[in-house]
Amino acid sequence: MTHSNHKIAAPCGSWASPISASLLVADSVRLSEPRVHEDYNYWLEGRPQEKGRSVLVRAPQHNPEQTEDLSPSPFSVRSACHEYGGASYCIAGNAVFFVNAKDQDIYRLCLTSKDIERITKLEHTRFADLLWDAQRQRLIAVSEDHARCDEGHEPENTIVSIDIAGAPDARTTTLFSGADFYSNPCLSPDGKNLSYLCWHHPNMPWDATECYVVQLDDQGGVKNQRRVSAIDTPTLEAQQESIFQPSFGPDGNLYFVSDCSDWWNLYRYSLDTEKLDALQPMEAEFATPQWVFGMSCYGFLNNNTIACCYTQDGRWQLGELDIDTKTLKNIESPYDDISMINCAEGRALFFAANSQSASQLCQWQNQTIRQVCTSSSSDIEPEYISAPQALSFAAGGETAHGFYYAPCNPEYQAMPDEKAPLIALCHGGPTGATETALSVKIQFWTSRGFAVFDINYRGSTGYGRPYRDSLKGQWGIKDVEDVCAGAQFLVDKGLADPERLCIKGGSAGGYTVLAALTFAETFAAGASHYGIGDLETLARDTHKFEARYLDSMVGPYPGAKEIYQQRSPINHVEQLNCPAIFFQGLEDKVVPPNQAEAMLEALNNKKLPVAYVPFEGEGHGFRGAEAIVTALEGELYFYSRLFDFNAPDLEADSINAVNILNLETN
Repeated sequence: MTHSNHKIAAPCGSWASPISASLLVADSVRLSEPRVHEDYNYWLEGRPQEKGRSVLVRAPQHNPEQTEDLSPSPFSVRSACHEYGGASYCIAGNAVFFVNAKDQDIYRLCLTSKDIERITKLEHTRFADLLWDAQRQRLIAVSEDHARCDEGHEPENTIVSIDIAGAPDARTTTLFSGADFYSNPCLSPDGKNLSYLCWHHPNMPWDATECYVVQLDDQGGVKNQRRVSAIDTPTLEAQQESIFQPSFGPDGNLYFVSDCSDWWNLYRYSLDTEKLDALQPMEAEFATPQWVFGMSCYGFLNNNTIACCYTQDGRWQLGELDIDTKTLKNIESPYDDISMINCAEGRALFFAANSQSASQLCQWQNQTIRQVCTSSSSDIEPEYISAPQALSFAAGGETAHGFYYAPCNPEYQAMPDEKAPLIALCHGGPTGATETALSVKIQFWTSRGFAVFDINYRGSTGYGRPYRDSLKGQWGIKDVEDVCAGAQFLVDKGLADPERLCIKGGSAGGYTVLAALTFAETFAAGASHYGIGDLETLARDTHKFEARYLDSMVGPYPGAKEIYQQRSPINHVEQLNCPAIFFQGLEDKVVPPNQAEAMLEALNNKKLPVAYVPFEGEGHGFRGAEAIVTALEGELYFYSRLFDFNAPDLEADSINAVNILNLETN
């Protein structure tokens, strides 16, 4: 496509753009869980056009275009353990064991005959972190038993072994129990040792985890358990330590990531000498918050080389670490967002992206990176892509960070003296981080004349433990200070219209949206995607994994009930004097729909412009194509009515889904 040298002056928001909401779902998939096994690369594809069905796919490493779907419809490979799932399959010789989304049971898929056999039949149990114990011909997995939830008990989390010989009613045996949560079971190369992580309420895995190594007898029984830590033993209980991704190396030693230095760094622990080595001490993070099972930031290319990824200042780097010399060599690549490294057979698989390209599955072998597959086959012309600019700004007497995206469209420019409307983005978690990968959602806005500021407010990861911990006890305060300060920072630089500042976020980011709209006067409108309006309801009703998350972020409930009430937007709607739109999955177990519905009622009672868009069959985060498109287009339509500009090329279904109440009265 050629573009005129003369740009059309048009109101920001009204610019025609080829970056449509349908690009998010047309020819696009959600990639996850890469695995290397023998001559094949494996991964999962979440397909919006199939209502989010997660399909197991593989391709020969030397012929990545020869892809093969392994899991037929209606099977969907996805664990619901901890609600967020992850690590939902493992490869065992000529078979794949996987968790089926509908019933959460484990099935075995024969890779030659393609026959599928049900292995477990446990009505109330979910599985994740599947591990094949070849020596004993059994599965090891994290189990989450919901059998007593109807009696008011929490689900029981354990690590179990599964005797597959008894399929389809395979017998499970508990190996480890007593902790509130378990993850990362892994076996040593000789099968004689097993390591795992566990943690206890009220900690989240990025607060404090415990790492254990146990010996196994020939039958797989447990003996001689010991705890492993990178902290000196005398101070072990005094200092919290988050350990991430324990894994046995080819040398039989245990490797793991610890934040004992205030940065998630790599360590090696000798089982024979009990000696601990810091492999690469540096102010960088070799880990991410463990929201899902199976997260991985390193793997073993051979006996002496680790392929790894790490982040500094919000950008990721790929590296090779020589174990003997403890030397880290950066691998030159065009990517600055890298995740989920999995290694075997001398090669590494990982997801990679940058500001110009969507997430791709890449293979690193023999000093060469090549693409295996991409999450989107839809190309966006470079002229329409707004590149992220890393910015730091003062907030609450400290420093916060973010990535700024300027309006970008080769055909249009703002009207004379017009400043761009701004969308401040609030990531979820709140323990999480923004990323610099190409986001169609962000480019959807910038190509229409909006500016976007994607903010790593205090409490985000990637900047060391003190920054990550700075939101503890301050959720609803420091994050709100940061998004308001970030928006004002851009106004002061002449990059945003002070009368058209918008804020949007999902889940915990949705809470920051509602808190900012309630307790500050910076923004003119907001969009909450499955966000939180009532912290008390969240503390009482949410699932086990996050049941005590707010103990650290707000305070122990009900002892800190007054603080919860003070920081809950639903209790202070008299302070909320600007429009908002709510998008909500009706099957959401993390943030129940009654949260959005209560805020809707409160805003409607105040006669403020408000809209509520519910989605049947959707949970926490939207997977289906219709919901994804409607949420994005519906939000643009909402802003167009509020700020009086024409938004072209919107689907009629998206417009019809947004019933804006009280618009004519304001």
